[in-house]
Amino acid sequence: MVVSDQKEGNQLYNRGNYGYPRRGGGLDLDLAEATYLLESSRIEVSQNGSPLTFEELFNHSSSVLEGFDIKYMVYRDMRQRGFVVKVESGGFDMSVFPRGKTMSDSRPIYMVRAASERTAFDIGTFSGEVSETAAKGKQLLYGVVDEEGDLTYYNMSVRDPRGEAPVLPIEGKAAGRLIRDRVFVFSKEEAERIRAAGFYGKMLNNILQLSIIESCFLMREGALDVVSSETGAAMSSQDLVDFGRASQDEFDIRLRAFEDLRRRGLVVKTGFKYGTHFRVYERSPDDCHARYLVHAVSASNVAMWPEISRTVRLSGGVKKEILFCRVSEGTEYLEFRWFRP
Repeated sequence: MVVSDQKEGNQLYNRGNYGYPRRGGGLDLDLAEATYLLESSRIEVSQNGSPLTFEELFNHSSSVLEGFDIKYMVYRDMRQRGFVVKVESGGFDMSVFPRGKTMSDSRPIYMVRAASERTAFDIGTFSGEVSETAAKGKQLLYGVVDEEGDLTYYNMSVRDPRGEAPVLPIEGKAAGRLIRDRVFVFSKEEAERIRAAGFYGKMLNNILQLSIIESCFLMREGALDVVSSETGAAMSSQDLVDFGRASQDEFDIRLRAFEDLRRRGLVVKTGFKYGTHFRVYERSPDDCHARYLVHAVSASNVAMWPEISRTVRLSGGVKKEILFCRVSEGTEYLEFRWFRP
């Protein structure tokens, strides 16, 4: 889209950083800019000498640019919030400059992706985009448009959670018994030693009850032996892992996340009542509330935006930070946070 009049082009560029100045005068506008300016009654658009209505320009733009309707709604919202917005042609849909600033006296602070609430997404894509924006000193925002055209923004970032719980090896080895889907340590002395070493499990009178994941971790650390109550035979660490896989969904990625969080000095408990895999404390649960809710996902996980929305809203309601632990060759923690630009 071309604004051929030099004076009009200069006004649009100087008053809102719309378009790109042409050699010899005038201005090039992309379709989002032109559509927004036409909707705002700041320009008139003609094609072959005939004026176009907003509806006609919007329909034209939607026919030549995939996803234009969603991208335009995010562009429009950002402009109405007072930001200078430039459409991008690469992996991101637009870059956003600080409110009240121009392209000449600032750099973008946000890289924005526009998405429909019905869009499926790959967690791995987020990881790459977060890393790319962080390397450039910017924040990654996703503008998600629902079925009624309302927008919700999510800020994506990589986190490095750390805690103060003991991470040293536990002295001695406790004897546990697998009963149904959990392990019990019946020796009061051994139960108290395991419990005190890192707030593992839950005491039931003088008996320590451990989850299968906790038990697998403690066996791998050389702190626990387990006997099957059904066979009376000693179980190896791999036997218990195989039992966990057979009886629980997503066991391997949850175990990987649990082990990593524990080695970061964090206390890890079930997040069942919050609808996530884990609730995570930075130190003793007796002295603080859980700071994080952590959900483990595979490197190839594909999800929908309503799932993210439910999880983020819940974490905000209980004043905790939601982290997605992406498990591949290593582990990576991504935070999805509701954000108001």
